[in-house]
Amino acid sequence: MAVYTDVNEGELTAFLKAYPVGDLLSYKGIAEGTENSNFLVHASTGSYILTLYEKRVDKADLPFFLGLMGHLARKGISCPLPVTAHDGTVIGTLAGRPAVIITFLEGLSLRRPTAAHCAEVGKALAGLHLAGQDFQMRRPNALAIDGWRKLWAASRERADEVEPGLAAEVDADFSDFERNWPAGLPQGII
Repeated sequence: MAVYTDVNEGELTAFLKAYPVGDLLSYKGIAEGTENSNFLVHASTGSYILTLYEKRVDKADLPFFLGLMGHLARKGISCPLPVTAHDGTVIGTLAGRPAVIITFLEGLSLRRPTAAHCAEVGKALAGLHLAGQDFQMRRPNALAIDGWRKLWAASRERADEVEPGLAAEVDADFSDFERNWPAGLPQGII
């Protein structure tokens, strides 16, 4: 389950009072997801997703991601939107984590996607890329070479415990990546 930080009913009820979503009716953790704690919240005005951003997410990046949601929606992409609190903010704090209430879109996870489903995903991704072309906010890609280097720096010291010589091998791989990484390729927001 993708719930790393638990939320009790009292905390959630108090948190929701800051948002125009009505009274808490019920909530449950969502199994899908990999790095944040997500809950399906049923309130008197409808259903919402509550996301608590865990340690790996930099709070300073959240305006980018939340702004992108709004931009894509204005461009006709069907996507959830952050709910603005009564005080005009979007990002709150719950259980010691940055937290956001997001509108809920009905849907199901496909257990057996077909080629036709994959084609539709491709069309949707193309539309998302096109809609994002004029999004003005920018942030560095945390999973490009610079981000990999940070992750590697945190692990390098113990790499040879996994396999002798692994640290030198990965160091050489990084040098090769940096020498041969393609430049001048088209870039998009995603």
